[in-house]
Amino acid sequence: MAFSADELRVLRRALAIALHPSHVSDEDVQDCLRLADSVDEAVDEGARLRAFLLADLARYRQALPGTAAGYLELLADALAAGYSPGPDDLAALRALRGNPVAGALLNHCRALTEQAVRAKLAGRTVPASRTRLLALPGGRAEDAQPASEPRKPTPERPAQPRPVPTPAEVFPPKRRPAPAVPAAPPQQLAVG
Repeated sequence: MAFSADELRVLRRALAIALHPSHVSDEDVQDCLRLADSVDEAVDEGARLRAFLLADLARYRQALPGTAAGYLELLADALAAGYSPGPDDLAALRALRGNPVAGALLNHCRALTEQAVRAKLAGRTVPASRTRLLALPGGRAEDAQPASEPRKPTPERPAQPRPVPTPAEVFPPKRRPAPAVPAAPPQQLAVG
């Protein structure tokens, strides 16, 4: 995630506020809230893109073996983004075991699956790649509430479902150039 220069200034002020909460202006609080909303929006967009990637992966997996190259590339991208392979992925990779890329991905997926099972058996969960920013500590909200009063949870924004585009909408098919039509030979006129 990249921040603009203005967002970095707000982030720097937010960190200063967290360290020294006594000097907080209303403008600083509003800037921090806008930055938090921007971060939440970026996380939501990341989740939407991840959902699109996983839906695309499922479509390619269903069309195997004809889509093996595309499926293996999408699976590698999904794994890099923190995707945990499921039984369908392992079965598909076993079916494609003759392909060296599929064999390498199968070994990687087995290791990830084993790691997830060991973590689950140990009573801990595999950490998520990203967590949602809910609130910034410090500032006027903490000063306004007495220490004995529990903090009220911040209400979550209702999720607005967005349609997931199809691969053809995101990556339109490449059009081949029309074959060049040879020019007709010049006509010779008879003078007579």
